[in-house]
Amino acid sequence: MTKPTLCIGLNNPKSPTNVGAVMRAAGCFGADAVFYTGERYPRAKKFHTDTKQASQNIPLSAVDSLLDAVPDNAAIVCVELVEGAQSLADFVHPPNAFYIFGPEDGSLSQALVDRAQAVVYIPTVGCLNLAATVNVVLYDRLAKSAGARQGDELIRSSRDRNNRVRVKAATGVHDAG
Repeated sequence: MTKPTLCIGLNNPKSPTNVGAVMRAAGCFGADAVFYTGERYPRAKKFHTDTKQASQNIPLSAVDSLLDAVPDNAAIVCVELVEGAQSLADFVHPPNAFYIFGPEDGSLSQALVDRAQAVVYIPTVGCLNLAATVNVVLYDRLAKSAGARQGDELIRSSRDRNNRVRVKAATGVHDAG
């Protein structure tokens, strides 16, 4: 069985902090690649914040057009607060997806939205920043997938080396009243 394709496209991101956090999310959620357009991030990337060094394992590539970076088998999913978009809560993620996220201070172009197989939004009051949006969408994809890894083995392999806390035997939830 072939591993599903999971790629991220960032349209003209401005913040190196957000791109670093996107790279961390890409590593945590198993993305194959991250692409970005625009000139703002390259000018600011000296303030690199990829604290888990995900970019050593996941390519972060500049492209002229995100549409040129879409893998052959991937559905384009734009994530943006636009009228007519589908709520992420009701969205069924395609197995092979190229998620395109708008800039922190703007919107995706109509041309990108028109090429998408799906356009989704996160039903929040107000808008999330870029990194938070990527994390929510990738978590939603994981939570809705049938093959998500779970359990103590995953926790042991994922947690910080200084974390050795354990949950003792369940004692039940106590009511404060």
